[in-house]
Amino acid sequence: MQILIWTGAGVTLIGLLGLLWCIIQAANAKREKLSDEAMRARLGRLMPINLASLSIATIGLILVIVGIVLA
Repeated sequence: MQILIWTGAGVTLIGLLGLLWCIIQAANAKREKLSDEAMRARLGRLMPINLASLSIATIGLILVIVGIVLA
C-alpha cells in the first residue's frame, strides 16, 4: 500500500501546484488593474483550471486515505 500512498501524495502535489498557479495568475491580473469586463474574462478562464486542480488534489488525498486504511 506504500505505492498507493506515495502516488496519492504525488497527485495531491500536482493539484496543489495547479491551485498555486491559479492564485498567482489571479494576483497578476489584479495588479494589472484591468477593466471590470477584462477581469471577469480572465478569472472566468481561470475558474475551470482552479476547479480541476482542486478535484485532482481531492482525488490524491482520497488515494492517500485509502492506502492508509488498507495498510
